Amino acid sequence: MTFEKLGLIPDLLSTIGTQGYEKPTPIQAKSIPVILEGRDVLGSAQTGTGKTAAFTLPVLQILHNSKSGERKPRVLVLTPTRELAAQVEQSVKTYGGKLRTRSVAVFGGVGINPQINRLRQGVDILVATPGRLLDHVEQKTADLSKIEILILDEADRMLDMGFIHDIRKVLDLLPPKRQNLLFSATFPKAVKRLSHQILDNPVTIEADRKNSTAEKVRQVVHLIEKGQKRHLLSHLIREEEWTRTLVFTRTKWGADKLAKQLSRDGIAAAAIHGGKTQSARTRVLADFKSGKITAMIATDIAARGLDIADLPHVVNYELPNVPEDYVHRIGRTGRAGAEGIAISLVSGDEKPLLTGIEKFLNWNIKRVRVRNFEKVKQERPPKRNYGRQRSTTKSAQSARKSGRTGRRFNRTKSKV
Repeated sequence: MTFEKLGLIPDLLSTIGTQGYEKPTPIQAKSIPVILEGRDVLGSAQTGTGKTAAFTLPVLQILHNSKSGERKPRVLVLTPTRELAAQVEQSVKTYGGKLRTRSVAVFGGVGINPQINRLRQGVDILVATPGRLLDHVEQKTADLSKIEILILDEADRMLDMGFIHDIRKVLDLLPPKRQNLLFSATFPKAVKRLSHQILDNPVTIEADRKNSTAEKVRQVVHLIEKGQKRHLLSHLIREEEWTRTLVFTRTKWGADKLAKQLSRDGIAAAAIHGGKTQSARTRVLADFKSGKITAMIATDIAARGLDIADLPHVVNYELPNVPEDYVHRIGRTGRAGAEGIAISLVSGDEKPLLTGIEKFLNWNIKRVRVRNFEKVKQERPPKRNYGRQRSTTKSAQSARKSGRTGRRFNRTKSKV
């Protein structure tokens, strides 16, 4: 299968060739013709499968073939995170460079005024997170009355993050007659209910096996004491000369703590999570991509939508509570057929989580031992006596025996 056979116009084919892509991925080969026909789509795609281009390319062609005099948004893409919104808009700019298509991404964490200015200039494609989009609607700076195509990207993650009420508010603002595309890595009941509500006789596209992960991702488990995890991670990064390594923790606090510990070990590290400002997150990501940072420590939500080419190592410093998140995490590496390895550092209390992940995947992940790694002796903090210290002097001991405590009292004689 080639892109030419999918019915794409020459301008898009030229740009695709410039980007170095020769053959469409399975999700692209199945989605592009159906979207060009104007059908609703229910797409199942894991990360790293070329899903963004699967809807970006045909949508750009539809807009090009039916130009409108108005510059009100005709396509709305909803994403769960700012990073994913920025990635989708970058895809629109990349592939639509020769088509003069205007786009803007609106999300929180940055100033709203530049976004308002872009919207006033007129756009064809509006990429947004639900909360910031409703902010613009409330301020009357975003007009959704001309939307022809609605795309929900990573619908499962949006619902996990509690955006269902915002999504319903947005749906009420859209024209009833439109094309709808819903993409999700997993299909829990909430996603299925949403798809039934918004999709009209959709074509179901399943490009991946159930519970599949990105191709060519080698997965290994290191069974390790919790107190040794950081030392083992530092050892692996130094001894095996890892370059760019994406490390996952469960919490923002854990990400910050690990970044500081690795920095003390002499490893260039920084954390990226929802508690950081957008400018700080953008700076960390840029430093990671350029090689200034060796290890980027991230939470699951922050990592969604990160587009990092040639990422060789993903480390689960802490296993996720939900097996599907494991698939999302390791899908960051091994993209587009590139080699990648996912390493999980598993302590004793995490073995039930590992069992759940292996049941979800339907196979056992290989256990390995690291050679030449010596456990680091843990320094124990000195014991603290939070009670009153007992004196050991002879005078004090005799005082206690006699009932005297060493305190002086002003005694007064009782009157008879």
